[in-house]
Amino acid sequence: MTEQFTPGPPSVALDLTGRTALVTGAASGIGRACALRLAAAGAKVRAVDRDAAGLDALQETQPGAATQPHPLDLADPEGLDAAERAAAGADIVVNGAGIQLVRPIEEFPPDGFRRILTLMLEAPFRLIRGALPHMYEQGWGRVVNISSVHGLRASPYKSAYVSAKHGLEGLSKVTALEGAEHGVTSNCVSPAYVRTPLVEQQIADQAAAHGISADRVVTEILLADSALKRLLEPEEVAESVAYLCTPEASFITGASLPLDGAWTAH
Repeated sequence: MTEQFTPGPPSVALDLTGRTALVTGAASGIGRACALRLAAAGAKVRAVDRDAAGLDALQETQPGAATQPHPLDLADPEGLDAAERAAAGADIVVNGAGIQLVRPIEEFPPDGFRRILTLMLEAPFRLIRGALPHMYEQGWGRVVNISSVHGLRASPYKSAYVSAKHGLEGLSKVTALEGAEHGVTSNCVSPAYVRTPLVEQQIADQAAAHGISADRVVTEILLADSALKRLLEPEEVAESVAYLCTPEASFITGASLPLDGAWTAH
């Protein structure tokens, strides 16, 4: 196991004063780290999550009105409509909301498959759709989709998650092609396993599916294909998101940035 990473102060120089960012999944994990990072750079953050208490806790960590909570369920039709409206006027959209369900295909519940694709593919589409008119009008915008190494590679028992992330990679590329002439970039950040509540649940699900201990899931399954033998930290992902919002990243679009410890180098 490599040495544990300890997050430090932000390393990417970024000034987002006067900008508005919408971040989904903002109550915990990667989404929370992104919301905090963009707020630290001066952005006003519209924080979207179904966890209202988590959004309240996020808001308490920010001075003034740096974050505006939007408690919405993005897997619900009314939540999708409200989220698209909330995206209007956003300069930056970070699609970070996600869930996981681990089952063999023949045992995968269709309603679970549908919910994952709604939350992790249709919701990003709706948010991008809502944000683009303002971005196009001002000639500047940043769309950052939190994909996954599973948007680039497949794993068994994750049919819905892998399908959604592969679709998100495609949506991001189409957004890049359409947005290029308007000054809008669209990219994916594609991490391996990150130390988040979602991954903790995956560990438990994998342990149940394979009949092994949680420790063996981490060492033998989660980190099996990674050259770096540790979990990624949410703050590391947030720094990559921040970089993609800098002027120096304006020529990076339609790309997928793997944060995978050389998983995809195989």
